[in-house]
Amino acid sequence: MTTPSPANLGELRASGHVHRSVKTEVRQNLITKLAAGETTLPGIVGFDDTVVPEVERALLAGHDLVLLGERGQGKTRLIRTLLGLLDEWTPVVAGCEINDHPYAPICVRCRELVDQLGDDTPIGWKHRSERYGEKLATPDTSVGDLIGDVDPIKVAQGRTLGDPETVHYGLVPRTNRGIFAINELPDLAERIQVALLNVLEERDIQVRGYQLRLPLDLLVIASANPEDYTNRGRIITPLKDRFGAEVRTHYPLELTDELTLIAQESAVLWSDTDHAAPLVPSHLLEVLGRFARAVRDAPQVDQRSGVSARFAIAAVETVAAAAVRRAALVHEEAAVARVCDLPAVIPAARGKVEFDDADEGREFEVLEHLLRRAIVETYRSRLAGMDLRPLQERFDGGLTVSTGEGVGAQEFLTQLGPVPVLSGLLDRLEPDGVGEGPTAIGVAASVLEFALEGLYLNRRLAKDSDGARTVYGA
Repeated sequence: MTTPSPANLGELRASGHVHRSVKTEVRQNLITKLAAGETTLPGIVGFDDTVVPEVERALLAGHDLVLLGERGQGKTRLIRTLLGLLDEWTPVVAGCEINDHPYAPICVRCRELVDQLGDDTPIGWKHRSERYGEKLATPDTSVGDLIGDVDPIKVAQGRTLGDPETVHYGLVPRTNRGIFAINELPDLAERIQVALLNVLEERDIQVRGYQLRLPLDLLVIASANPEDYTNRGRIITPLKDRFGAEVRTHYPLELTDELTLIAQESAVLWSDTDHAAPLVPSHLLEVLGRFARAVRDAPQVDQRSGVSARFAIAAVETVAAAAVRRAALVHEEAAVARVCDLPAVIPAARGKVEFDDADEGREFEVLEHLLRRAIVETYRSRLAGMDLRPLQERFDGGLTVSTGEGVGAQEFLTQLGPVPVLSGLLDRLEPDGVGEGPTAIGVAASVLEFALEGLYLNRRLAKDSDGARTVYGA
């Protein structure tokens, strides 16, 4: 990052810099991206035809907005992505606590500085990553936290209480000329919500009765749960009226979007180990994506709490970790996830789901059923019409095959022997390739174990499991 060169007000004027408000800046940069066919909110998955157009219209209209959605729908991620619509660098009066623009300072200190020094007023440059403020609303949030309060240290230094310089600015004014986000807005106490009214409408702040008017330049975005936001007991109506736009978010509507999100967000590319990064093959990613969607739609789950997108992301990371553990136990070079690693997600995921009172105590049973259903759906989706009789006939002849955390990929393949349908399984389940060496062996074991599990769930094979070890047979 190269910081712009102007170092004082005179040099800034000579450079031709134009002062724009934050909302104008965002609007013009958004129009430029739209006209160029660029992605306006990179990394946001599944909102292209729903949420993103609504957010773009709100920004073009110059509205503050509130995002309404259940937990784990990407609201905070979307808000932080808006930073990409700010200019990369913006000038500020050097040393200003509230990021005054040199052309239009609003605090007493900066106005006096510009009057005294004129074109020699020193300026600094803020990167757009520094122009974002965020606060999670909690019941103990105070007006001082958001707006400001009297600084007793400044008073002790000899300033009088009537001096605006004794004010300690809160998060909102410190984000002046940037984007301020407040998450879970209804959790703010009503008296704190009142303090935001002037910020949203008159764009100024009041601190402890001071005759202090600071016309802030802000884009304010809030997030909230729809149930809390529409409940008059949780949010005051005048504050709702101050937001120009309400945008409803949602969980991924399509399975492909769910899988894209999982692949994008799951952290399985480890860099802090000497071993190769674990691989979760695409057919198992699909299983976990379907599993998350099934849990989200399950009647036993409390629909008011929702099932976060982080549920599936954490499930993928857990399966990858299970594969690494198994590889370490059996001394494998490559950690490739298999069906035997999937049950690890059940105990790990249980705490992420809130069940209805009637189903408390049945969490494991419900999640196990939904995981089996996800495997069956993926099996039918990926292997529909494929003839697996050559594989099944091996078991009809008396073959039994063991798998589990104590069985490595090569040992599993050795038990099966040559399998005529392996090439077809790889084409259907892992069309993007299988890698080389130990990874290819691990992927081959993974697709074959998936096929055996699918045959079992479709009642064409038998299975006996004691938890650590599973045996497939006729």
